[in-house]
Amino acid sequence: MLLDAFGLRSKKSTLIYSHFYLLSRRSITTGGVQGVKPTDFLSTARELLNAGRNRPRQTNLRRACSTAYYALFHALCSSCASALTSKATRRAWIHVYRSVEHGIAKNSCTNKEVMRHFPDEIKDFANMFVQMHEKRHRADYDPDEKFLKSAVSNDIDAVESVIEAFKNTPLRHRRAFAAHVLLKPLPNDRKPRKGQNRP
Repeated sequence: MLLDAFGLRSKKSTLIYSHFYLLSRRSITTGGVQGVKPTDFLSTARELLNAGRNRPRQTNLRRACSTAYYALFHALCSSCASALTSKATRRAWIHVYRSVEHGIAKNSCTNKEVMRHFPDEIKDFANMFVQMHEKRHRADYDPDEKFLKSAVSNDIDAVESVIEAFKNTPLRHRRAFAAHVLLKPLPNDRKPRKGQNRP
């Protein structure tokens, strides 16, 4: 690795990097169809946050921010797969899990006409998904962006909170949200018919 060649990676940073790499590369079939756990990503984000004797580098804060976003992303993937398929149909579960796309999911979450019909827990999840998607993009690509440990810590806690509330939302709402995130809307589905209730 380039960092190793220049001697820029500390032993602790190497361990944290390796942990994140294994999480990001681990097959979602590990342990049946459980997939990678959002809590694993949050744990890694907190490890990055507390690296360097609690004085993390900007690179640690950037990776922590990005990792917190991936906790949301994998929570969404798992929810969609479980809402639309049965865990007994492993192949179908994995297919749905891997069908979630970052940009499409974000755009779906910003569709106010549809999102206003969902319960608050799903609205909160969608809003956090959009916010963290944008922060993750800045963390990964904007060299001028500066991150504060306190702000990243608050984001990690907020992500954990919305994921927990989202998981406890009734299945029918999560199933409707999965369809909204994954499926192309019908031309005449922009507005509900008279007397028709949204999810």
